[in-house]
Amino acid sequence: MQLLTKLKLSSYLFLLILVSFSHCKKSSSSGEDLAALLPLLNLASGLNFCPKSPLPSEILIATTVVSASANVSGFSDSNKAINGICGSGELVGSLDVYALDITGPGATMVLSWGGKTVKNVSGDDFIVYDNSFRISDDTNTYAMDPSVIQVSIDGTNFCGFNPSYTGASVNLMNSWLRFGGLRPVYFNMTTKPFSNEDLFVNTGGSFLLGGGDGFDLDNLDENDPNDINCNTTLANDIKATGFKFLKITSASAVNNPATGNNFPWPPGSYNGSDIDGVVARKLQ
Repeated sequence: MQLLTKLKLSSYLFLLILVSFSHCKKSSSSGEDLAALLPLLNLASGLNFCPKSPLPSEILIATTVVSASANVSGFSDSNKAINGICGSGELVGSLDVYALDITGPGATMVLSWGGKTVKNVSGDDFIVYDNSFRISDDTNTYAMDPSVIQVSIDGTNFCGFNPSYTGASVNLMNSWLRFGGLRPVYFNMTTKPFSNEDLFVNTGGSFLLGGGDGFDLDNLDENDPNDINCNTTLANDIKATGFKFLKITSASAVNNPATGNNFPWPPGSYNGSDIDGVVARKLQ
């Protein structure tokens, strides 16, 4: 996603509010101005100080970066992918993220829960948080970072969810099926906290209470052409016992079996997927 664009949008929006406020409040005293500005200043402060430390122990966030080699200027700290979820809501993307490259080795990262196993329970088993946001009144139109998600027991053999792109438009959410990086993130550990279980509550359709993209291990597909040494036995083993490693790859670096070319990417994008974190529903 175009992180510089997101930064500019966030900054411009905040400045626009401040400028508009100053013009509308010319007759008020400086004390009244300050009092009325405090909510805005608190919002900015909340964004700057997320994530809080220490992290809430009940949130089962991936804690270990197994591999990451992207070096996108300003967003090259892979710790941002495991230091907490800092969503900014429907209309703004978080900047507390680790940015992947569009193609090449840097387009992929692997995370884990420090040796623990993510178990298969009823419904979604984990959520991937990116920094997508809505860009029009159409609730289906978003600035997105589609990513391909795969899981593994041993960190070598990976099974995926066989994602597909319909070809309608890169900015229409419905064009992307079984990808990460599609939905906005409402969960913010500092300003909008939830319990771990609350994060998995479905609010209708495909949206979760805290946002992000949920994945159910029962939907693993051993026939996904982009799987790595996955077969029916391995897929069933992961469904039965869980997984330890999760791989996230910018969709632009992954072959689309429907066309023989890589999945498309928004024109002019500055980098690949922006990773805010991953949360599991149950660990063992």
